[in-house]
Amino acid sequence: QVQLMESGGGLVQPGGSLRLSCVASGSFFSIATMGWYRQAPGKQRELVADISSGGSTNYADFVKGRFAIARDNAKNTVYLQMNTLKPEDAAVYYCNYKSWYANVWGQGTQVTVSS
Repeated sequence: QVQLMESGGGLVQPGGSLRLSCVASGSFFSIATMGWYRQAPGKQRELVADISSGGSTNYADFVKGRFAIARDNAKNTVYLQMNTLKPEDAAVYYCNYKSWYANVWGQGTQVTVSS
């Protein structure tokens, strides 16, 4: 069974950077599409970025040019590098594992952008 553990959230000033990490336990990491989603208070969860098993990436328009997703299959880890953060990027960020095998969510990590 796949389990996900996110880390790297925190408080950052506008214009700052954070790197989120998500480590997956269990098998079949390399075949999964891994994604980062976020949910702000009172809003629906939305896709931020995802990366396929082959390394193809997909970004929401609101993060293009600022965020970068990457994966390290040897470490069962997916990363989200977030640069030039804005107050509207504040949310709980969730890691997602999606494959024929399972669709699994992490517990989320809080990102706060404030001066």
